[in-house]
Amino acid sequence: MTAAETAETAAESAGEAQRPAEEGVESADEAVAAADEAEAAAEEAEAGADEAVAAAEEAAAAEEPAERPEARLERAVRAAEQALIEYEIAVETFRVEVDNFSRLHHQKLGPMYTRLDELDARIAEAVAARTGDPEDIRKADEARARVMPMPGVEELFHGWMDGDGLFPEAAAMLTDQPVRPPQRVRPSDEARKLYRELARKAHPDLAQEEAERARREEFITRVNAAYARGDEALLRELAEEWAAGPAPKEQGPTPSEDLYARLEWLAQRKEMLTLVAKDLEESAIGAMLRLAPDDPDRLLDEIAEQLLAQVAAREAELAGLLG
Repeated sequence: MTAAETAETAAESAGEAQRPAEEGVESADEAVAAADEAEAAAEEAEAGADEAVAAAEEAAAAEEPAERPEARLERAVRAAEQALIEYEIAVETFRVEVDNFSRLHHQKLGPMYTRLDELDARIAEAVAARTGDPEDIRKADEARARVMPMPGVEELFHGWMDGDGLFPEAAAMLTDQPVRPPQRVRPSDEARKLYRELARKAHPDLAQEEAERARREEFITRVNAAYARGDEALLRELAEEWAAGPAPKEQGPTPSEDLYARLEWLAQRKEMLTLVAKDLEESAIGAMLRLAPDDPDRLLDEIAEQLLAQVAAREAELAGLLG
């Protein structure tokens, strides 16, 4: 073989060896491209998952019910109720303290005040007896009246009068007039007929519900009163009323209106308690209690000492007038 042939053969062998290498490079490029495509597909899948999660969250939020319009009012009512309860507790606590201190004040100092009133009356009477002046006599009578107060109207006229005035029998006795016996009522035949018809129709035992029974009982009470007076005209009116049936129920308030009404009532109740607390604080006993809230007994002892000194001074004055 010549040198030229040998070179040609070598070149062919090199070309054949290069082809697999080129094929390997092409396979590697294809693999890289496939990997890139897979990564892009994964990224797209991840983005799709994120969108699906967001959509699911939006759907869940849309399914959650919106807050009712009355929810804020209900919270306001609950807060106002709790605040009112605490305020009532504070006012009632102070009221009990005032009552207890008033009772203790009366038990411990009451006899001293009574003694002072008695001494003032005696002093005024001694002065009036000495001077004979009408003005001194009037002052003495007033001082004695404070010691011996007049009985109340209910004590003077117990069993003789009520809120409408004297009973007819009492008025007759006080004016020396004969006491007339009560007039006997004889219902007419028509009144008796109306009464029986109404009693049969409206008897409470015919009711099947408690509310209806209450309505019938109230109606029959009015029927009985009209029949007892023999009032035929009123019995006719009652018959027409029963025939017309019960009054239609009024449309109730809405939940929001109920809550607003509750808030208004709570505010009014708070105002009323504020007035009660103010009256307690401005009362004589309340003012005294505020002077020594931590040691009211010491305050009573101090007042007792002052009253004892006043009693001693009054006794000395009376002794001087009588001596």
